[in-house]
Amino acid sequence: MSGKILVAIVFLFVSAKVPAQADTLFINLAQADSIFQSGNFYLLASAMNVEAERAQVIQAKLYPNPVLTAAINAYDPENKKLLHTGSTGQKYFELEQLIILGGKRKAEIELAKTNVKIAELELLQLTRQLKFQLHSTLFALGQQQQLLEKFSSQLALLDTLLNAYHVQAAKGNIALKEVVRLKGAYLQLNNDRAEIYKEYYESHTAIQTLLGIAAPVVFRFSENDIEQYIKLNTLDELTTAARLHRPELLLKEQDRVLAEQYLHYQKRLAIPDMAVRSFYDQRSGAFNNEVNVGISIPLPVWNRNKGNIMSARHKLQQSAYSFEAMQVEIISSIHNYYALYLQTVTEYKKALSLYNEDFETTVNGMVANFQKRNVSIIEFIDFFEAYYDVLAELARIRTQLVTSAEHLNMLTGTDLY
Repeated sequence: MSGKILVAIVFLFVSAKVPAQADTLFINLAQADSIFQSGNFYLLASAMNVEAERAQVIQAKLYPNPVLTAAINAYDPENKKLLHTGSTGQKYFELEQLIILGGKRKAEIELAKTNVKIAELELLQLTRQLKFQLHSTLFALGQQQQLLEKFSSQLALLDTLLNAYHVQAAKGNIALKEVVRLKGAYLQLNNDRAEIYKEYYESHTAIQTLLGIAAPVVFRFSENDIEQYIKLNTLDELTTAARLHRPELLLKEQDRVLAEQYLHYQKRLAIPDMAVRSFYDQRSGAFNNEVNVGISIPLPVWNRNKGNIMSARHKLQQSAYSFEAMQVEIISSIHNYYALYLQTVTEYKKALSLYNEDFETTVNGMVANFQKRNVSIIEFIDFFEAYYDVLAELARIRTQLVTSAEHLNMLTGTDLY
C-alpha cells in the first residue's frame, strides 16, 4: 500500500481536522487582501518612496536662496588697529540673487512630477506582483493544509489497521506479508507527509511575509471560490486592458515622457542664468560709502551643453524602443497564458464531470467489499492508487486554474478574474 492510497483512504474513512493553535488566523481571500494592503512591508516601503518623490516636487518649486557676503578689516597697518571698522575703517557687504532663466525651474518641476508618477506606477507594479504571489500561494497553502490534515488521520487509521493485522496474522488468519505491506505503507506515508510539510512551511512563510504577520494562517476557501475564476473574457479584452492598465507598460510610457522632459531640460540648460548683485563698500571703492548694483551672466561661448543634449536625444529614442519591446512582450505573454487558461478551464470542467456521485458510490462499494474480504489487499491498493490519481489530478487542475487566471490578472494589470 503506497502513500497515495492513504490519501484516498482518509477521504473515505475520516474527515477529522488537526486542531489549530489558539492564535491562528482564519482568513478568506478578501480578508487576506485587506491585511495585505495595510500590512505588507514591501508595499509600505514603496509607498514611502512615492512620498519621497512628492517631496522632490516641493523642492523643485523652491527658488535659490540669496547669497550674503560680508568682509571687514582684520588689521589696519597704517593706524596699527585690529578690526578697524569704524567711520575711518573698512567694511564691505554684498547681496547676490540668482535669477533662473529659460524655463529651467518649470522644467525641473515637470521632471519631479513625472518621477512621482513613476514611483506610483512602481508601487502599483509591486502590488500586482505581490498580489499574484499572495493569491496563488494561498490556494497552494489551502491544498497543503487539507493534505496534512488527511495524512495525520491516515497515520492514525493505518496504525489501527496495523494492530488489527498483527492480531490476525498471529492467529494465522492473514499472511504476514500483508502486515509487511502495511508497515511499508506507514513508512511511505511518513515520508510523503514530510515532503508536504516542507512545501507547507515554505508556503506558510511566504504568506506570513506577504501579510506582514507572525501568527499561523489557515486559508478558508470553497469550490465556488475556484469556479469564480472561470469567466468569458476575450483575447481582445485582455490585450486592451493590458494597454490601459499594465503597470510595466505605463512605466515605459512615463519613461518616454521623462526622456522628452529631460531633453527639454537640457536645452534649457544651454541658456545661462543671471545673478543680480547689490553691494556696499565703505572705503575701498572709487569713493567712500559706495553703493553699487550689477549683474553677472556666463557667456555661452565654449559650452552650449551640446553633448548633454545629444545624449538626451539618444535616451529619448532608447525609451521609444523599450516601450515597443515591452508592448510586444506583454501581448505575446497574454496570448500564451490565455491559451493555457482556456485549456485549464476545459480540463477543470471535464474533470468535474467525471468526478461525480457514481464515482464515490463505486469507492464506497470497494471499501465495503474489502471489509468483507471480498476484495484482496492487492486489488484494494490498485483501485485506490487510481482513485488517488484522480484526486491528485483534480488538485493540480484547481491550482492551475487559479494560477493561470491570476497570471492573466497580473499581465493585464487589472482584476478581470
